[in-house]
Amino acid sequence: MINITRLWTGQAQPADNLRYGQGHGSAANSRARKPIVVWNITRTCNLRCVHCYSDSMAQQYPGELKWDQMQDVVKDLADYQVPSLLLSGGEPLIHPRFFELVDYATELGLKLTISTNGTLITPEKAARLKEANVAYVGISLDGIGAIHDEFRGKKGAFDAAVKGFRNCEDVGQKTGLRMTLTRHNVANIERILDFIEEQGIQRTCFYHLVPAGRGSELQVLDPAESRHAIDTIIKRVEYWQATNQNREVLTVTQPADGAYLLHRMEQENHPNLKQARQLLKWNGGGANSSGRAVSNIDTQGNVHPDQFWQDVQLGNVKKMPFSSIWDGKNPLSAPILDEIRSIGDLSTEQRQTLMHGRCASCKWFSTCGGGFRTRAAFANGDLWGSDPACYLTDEEIGAEVANMEKEF
Repeated sequence: MINITRLWTGQAQPADNLRYGQGHGSAANSRARKPIVVWNITRTCNLRCVHCYSDSMAQQYPGELKWDQMQDVVKDLADYQVPSLLLSGGEPLIHPRFFELVDYATELGLKLTISTNGTLITPEKAARLKEANVAYVGISLDGIGAIHDEFRGKKGAFDAAVKGFRNCEDVGQKTGLRMTLTRHNVANIERILDFIEEQGIQRTCFYHLVPAGRGSELQVLDPAESRHAIDTIIKRVEYWQATNQNREVLTVTQPADGAYLLHRMEQENHPNLKQARQLLKWNGGGANSSGRAVSNIDTQGNVHPDQFWQDVQLGNVKKMPFSSIWDGKNPLSAPILDEIRSIGDLSTEQRQTLMHGRCASCKWFSTCGGGFRTRAAFANGDLWGSDPACYLTDEEIGAEVANMEKEF
C-alpha cells in the first residue's frame, strides 16, 4: 500500500509501523515483517462483480473449510502473531458462521478487518461488528449510483452499500471505502472524491486493477488514465489537509505510485521529499510485498503469495498450519517461496541486473521494487519481468539515459 496522505502531507497514520517502520511495534526491517493474511472464507456472493478475482456467484462451492478447520487456522494465526487478518470472500457475511469466526478471532487478540460489498450490513450486524471489536470494515464501491450497480451486476447495490456504511457509522464502527480503479469509474473520480467528502468517509483505498478471475477481462488503465487518477487524488488530499479534514487515502497493488509521488515531489521541491524517500525505501515496494508482507488463504485452504496469485500454491492449511507453510517448511513449495522472496532478499543492484524490460534501468527501483510482482508475473510468465501497469515515462524513470549509455 502507498499511503498518499502520509507521504504527501507528512501526517502520521495508523499503520505507519507496518508500512514504513515508524512508531510502536515496527519491525526491524521490511523483510522481517509477519504477513497480513487475506482469508477468503467463502466463495459464495450475492453479487456478480465484473472485476472479481475469485469469479464468485450466488451458489454453494464444495470443499470449503469446516468449522474445526477454521478454528485451527485462527489459533495458528494468533500464535504466529500476524499483524492483521482480513476476512474476504466472495461475500464474507454470507458465511453461516461468520460472527462466530469474528468473535473467536478477536477473542484470541487478532486485529480483524472485514472486506465486504456492504449490502448485507443491517443495523444489527453493524452493532455486532462493533461489539466484537472489529478494527475496520472496508466497503467496496466502484462508482456512484448506476455505475456501481453495473459494475456489481445488481440494481440497487449502490444504495444498499451506502446503507451498510451508514449503519456502521451509526454505531461507531470504523469504516472506509475500497475502490478498484478501472475505466468504469476513473473518468468520474472527481465525483467519487466528492462523495467521500460528502459522506464523511475517513479512509479510502484505491486499488489498481489486477487482471485475475473475471477481472482478467478488463483492461488495465493506460498511463494517461492512471496519472489523471493519482494527480486528482493528490490534489484532493492537499485540499483536505488545508481545510483540516483528517482523511486517510491509500493506493493498493501499484508500488509505482510511490515512485510517481517522489518524481512529483522532486519537480515541485516538496518539503516532505526527504522523509517520503526514506519511508518508501524502507518499505521496498513490490520486492517485499506478495509472498512476504502479504499472504492469502483461499476458500479451499490453499495458501498463496497474495489473493490474486492463485496459480501459485504454497500449501494447504488442511494439511499443514499456515505458519509452517509461510516459514518454508513445506518441501514441495519452499523453492517457489524462496524464489519469490529472493526479489527482496537480494541487494537492489543484484535484483535489478536480473530484471528485464523497463524495470531493468529504472532509477526508482529501490523504492518501487519493480511494481506489483503478481501482475508482472501474469504479463511476463516469470518473476523478473516489468509491471505492465507502470505509468511513468521513460524519461521519468531514467530509461532514456540508460539506453544512451548502452549505445556508447
